[in-house]
Amino acid sequence: MQNALIPIEIIENKIYIIRNHKVMLDSDLANLYGIETKNLNKAVKRNLDRFPDDFMFQLTDKEWESLRFQIGTSKEGKGGRRFNPYAFTEQGVAMLSSVLNSRQAIAVNVQIMRTFVKLRELALSHAEMAKELQELKMNLINYAKHNNTQIEEIFRQLDYLNKLHEPSKIGF
Repeated sequence: MQNALIPIEIIENKIYIIRNHKVMLDSDLANLYGIETKNLNKAVKRNLDRFPDDFMFQLTDKEWESLRFQIGTSKEGKGGRRFNPYAFTEQGVAMLSSVLNSRQAIAVNVQIMRTFVKLRELALSHAEMAKELQELKMNLINYAKHNNTQIEEIFRQLDYLNKLHEPSKIGF
């Protein structure tokens, strides 16, 4: 990739939730930085004291297998990865900018940081909206109790109708 800005949507699609952390894989980061994964990992290993466990961790076999299934990559054969990938948290990605010092790495890091901030803002706005809806529901129920209205029954019926129209789950 050239120094052109990477669309946030591309970066968003490379952020996974593993061990309750939003992370990016070493291979995805290397691809965005325009370097080989082994070179990214070498740079990290030369500066391992900058990457504590809350900045970077290696996926277990089970996590890697599950993630490969989730993102639809095939099992790599001869010449593929010999080790499970490393996952970098937001702080780990920020630390990469001090280890990888090319212009492209710096530009990509800025885009990645903006993406993490955008995702955090979205999560906060969804949480606030959910809280407001819950408060509205409670206010309506309290109003109904004081005015002899059957709002609780209406909510139960609406929940029932929503469950009827939920798509059926595939698999187990």
